[in-house]
Amino acid sequence: MTKTEEIAALFNQNVMSTYCPGRALVKGSGTRVWDADGNVYLDFAAGIAVLNTGHSHPVVVEAIRAQAGKLMHVSNLYYTENQARLAHKLGEIIPGAKSFFCNSGAEANEGMVKLARLWGSEEGRYEVICMRNSFHGRTLATAAATGQDKVKKGFEPMPAGFVHADFNDLESVKALVNDKTVAVMLEAVQGEGGVVPADAEFIAGIRALCDEKNLLMLFDEVQCGMGRTGNWFGFQMFGVEPDAFTLAKALGSGFPIGAVVAGKKLNELFKPGHHASTFGGNPLACAAALATIKVIEDEELVIAAAEKGALIREGLEQFVEKYEHVTAVRGAGLMLGMVLDQPAKPLVDKMAEIGLLTLATAENVVRMLPPLNLKDNEIEEALEIMDDCLAEMHGVEQEEEA
Repeated sequence: MTKTEEIAALFNQNVMSTYCPGRALVKGSGTRVWDADGNVYLDFAAGIAVLNTGHSHPVVVEAIRAQAGKLMHVSNLYYTENQARLAHKLGEIIPGAKSFFCNSGAEANEGMVKLARLWGSEEGRYEVICMRNSFHGRTLATAAATGQDKVKKGFEPMPAGFVHADFNDLESVKALVNDKTVAVMLEAVQGEGGVVPADAEFIAGIRALCDEKNLLMLFDEVQCGMGRTGNWFGFQMFGVEPDAFTLAKALGSGFPIGAVVAGKKLNELFKPGHHASTFGGNPLACAAALATIKVIEDEELVIAAAEKGALIREGLEQFVEKYEHVTAVRGAGLMLGMVLDQPAKPLVDKMAEIGLLTLATAENVVRMLPPLNLKDNEIEEALEIMDDCLAEMHGVEQEEEA
C-alpha cells in the first residue's frame, strides 16, 4: 500500500464524504506541491483561488509563527491591534470603508446579507436579487442566494428572500425589482459558474439602477479579490464602487479569514448585538492577512496578475485555433477558463497525471487559478502540458523538440 493509499483509507474511514479527493498533498512551496509518494505538481488551482501569494510564502509563514508565539486568540470582547491594522489597511485600499471579520466566504456573504436586511428593515425591504449560475456559499442562506439548483437539492425549503436574474442581462434584473427589494448581489467574474466575466455595460447599469431605486449594490469578491483579476478587487475593473463587498479565500494566504467591507452608507449600521463571530478577526488570522497584503504590495502582484494572465490567455487562445474541442477562453487576470465542447474533468484528470493541477467547473470549463507570483517558465511548462494532453485527446501527434 502506498502512502497515499494509507492516507486515503484513514480519511475515508473517518471523514464525511462531502468531497472526492484525489491525491494526498503533503507539502507546497511557491507554485509547486508534493504528494505523499513524492510526485511533484505545478499548482494552477492554488487551493481554489486561495494561495495568491503561493504556497508557504516566507513572509506570511514568519508572520504566523511570530504571532502564534505572542497571542492567538482573546475574543472580540477586547481590542486587538492586528484587527485594527487590517481594517485600516483595507480602508486605505477602499477609502472610508470599515470591516467586519469572520472566518470564511460563506460567513462573509451571510453577514453582508444581514447588513443589507438591517439597512432595509424599517421599510420592510429584505429581498436580494442574485444571479443565475452564481455561487455564494454552502450555508442555508448563501445556498439560497446561489443561482445553482445543485447546491440546494435535498436541503429544501430554502430560506426566503432571494430571487435570481440572468447574469449580464440588465432587463432581467429590473424585472425583479419590487417594494421588498433591498439589494443586488453579484460577482465580477462568476468562478463556479464557468469563469464568466460581467459586462462593463451590465455593471454600470446595475450601479445606476441601485442609485435610482435606492438599492444596495453588493459584490462577492471571495474568489475575485486580492489581486486575482489584475485589480485589487474585481469590481474595480468597471470603475464602480459597491456599497459593500466580501473577502475570504486569498485574504489570509490559506489561513481562514473572511471580511465584510462596507462603505459609508453601511459602515456605522451594525451595533453591539447585531452580529458577531468568536474567531473572526483573531490576532493570528489578521497577522496572516496583513502579511498577505504586504507581499501583494511589495511584489506588485496585482500588476503581475494582469501581465501573467495575458501570457496564459495568449497560449490558451492558440489552443482554440489548434484544437476543435477547445471553443473559447474567458476570464480576467489569473482567473481563466478554457471552454470545451465536452466534459472538462477527463482533461483535468489527465493533466494532473502529468503534473499540472487545474479545476473542472460548470461541466465543460477548465479553470485556472495559479498563484499571482508564478514565473514565466512555469507558464510555459503549464501550456506545454495542456498542449500535450489536448493533442492526445484529439489524436494529434506532437512534434518532438530538437
